[in-house]
Amino acid sequence: MGYYRRRIVQGLVTYVAATTVAFVLYRMLPGGPVRSLARQEMIDCQETTGADCNYNEILDQVESRVAVDPDQSIPQAYVDFLADVTINMNFGVSTQYQEPVFDLLFRAMPWSLFISLFGLAIGFTFNIFWGSVLAYNEGNSFDRGGTIFSMVGNSIPYYVAAILALSYFAYELALFPRGGRFPDQIALVLPVIGTVFSEPSVQPGYNLPFMLGVIWHGSLPIFTGFVLGISGLAMRGNSIRVMESEYIRVARLRGLSKTRIAQRYVARNAVLPLYTKLMIGIASIFSSGIITERIFTYPAVGWYTFNALTARDYPLLMGAFLFYTGITIVGILVADFTYQLVDPRAGGGNREAY
Repeated sequence: MGYYRRRIVQGLVTYVAATTVAFVLYRMLPGGPVRSLARQEMIDCQETTGADCNYNEILDQVESRVAVDPDQSIPQAYVDFLADVTINMNFGVSTQYQEPVFDLLFRAMPWSLFISLFGLAIGFTFNIFWGSVLAYNEGNSFDRGGTIFSMVGNSIPYYVAAILALSYFAYELALFPRGGRFPDQIALVLPVIGTVFSEPSVQPGYNLPFMLGVIWHGSLPIFTGFVLGISGLAMRGNSIRVMESEYIRVARLRGLSKTRIAQRYVARNAVLPLYTKLMIGIASIFSSGIITERIFTYPAVGWYTFNALTARDYPLLMGAFLFYTGITIVGILVADFTYQLVDPRAGGGNREAY
């Protein structure tokens, strides 16, 4: 029990440290966050209207939106900020959308979870199978060809493949939508049968048209990430290493079938090092979602984060940073707490998963 308590405390300390870094970066803006944003809005006002804008009026408007006292002492501001973020879950108000940051990210999170975790689960499962097949065919032409295919797929930048897939499948063939999370209307048309399902007005909720629309709009981002995520090289290397172990030779001498050896001995032991990478990888796919959601015009956490960068929406940008930090810490904790379930040799949760 002490191990779990210690790991939770370490996670909390890490989150507080990340919050401190966010606060320092926020306060290091020239003139402070409020005056920095006011100056930027004054520049935008002058470029838009072509006339001189009143800086004091803009400053008052920014102070009312951001709800930050620029004259407050740094220690008091840090204590208030830490209490708001860790206890009240108050990340401030977005200067761009005029809504609480937590509400924006909370509404967008399920959509990021959908396209990210679904693609990760499919890719992870396939890579286990693909890597095992390459390992069992080590040295032959299939192994060499599959390895080259995996290396080429991993070397292609995701944004290049995403743009090509969007331009061809969405714009050229019109098989997938060009953006959005769900359609306003949906129709299922088969080549020979014709229209088998049609809904002129799709309403969000637990209904078939809405769920079909969500799957349709999320298919292309998920499929693109899955195709480029095909590797299996790590599983291949682990499987080859495991097959050279003494207990595998003993299993063969006992006369066990190849299928049983592959499932009960090779696969279960080769997948163990990949488990922690899977849990920690959840954070990386959320961060890569900034590019994914922007390319596919998919409004989720990554979409709002990108808009916060371009619009200098500092409260939203800080909230997204802390969101990604929290996801990473949770992934590591889940990996630590559940590692003994996939590897009984860990024994009672006394070993870290990384």
